[in-house]
Amino acid sequence: MKNAVVEVEVKAALPTNGGCAVFLGTEEKSFVIYVDQMVGAAIMMFMKGVPKERPQTHDLFGHVLTALGAKVQRVVVNDVDDGVYFGRLILLAENELSERKIVEIDARPSDCIALAVQAGAGIYVVKDVWEQVEDMSDVLEKVEGFQPGDDDRID
Repeated sequence: MKNAVVEVEVKAALPTNGGCAVFLGTEEKSFVIYVDQMVGAAIMMFMKGVPKERPQTHDLFGHVLTALGAKVQRVVVNDVDDGVYFGRLILLAENELSERKIVEIDARPSDCIALAVQAGAGIYVVKDVWEQVEDMSDVLEKVEGFQPGDDDRID
């Protein structure tokens, strides 16, 4: 990778009125990427290891990668522009047809995150992006500590 990166983890994936808030971060800082409801549900299911009755889109993609001798090596959130995040899916392909090959694909960060969680692959954020994002650790802490019926309301 040309740019310095920060390794992050999915801290939480929480349903919202319009989709899902995916919190990514380290011990020092967390930020949020809002994703559509379907991808958010997939991320939450992968995080919790929820079995599915039938394969869903990310399952299918993971199975196809395996069948082709490829796997998700890592994902990188490589840019943000006016609140829109961009990602790269880094695949490692190694099969009988070709030698070891690294393939980099432009993809939505939401799909990248789902595939990384499914595969147990690393998630990285380019340092320039990391420095631009607003720290949402206090919001995450407040949401995780909230219990229905609490007098404290989440704004």
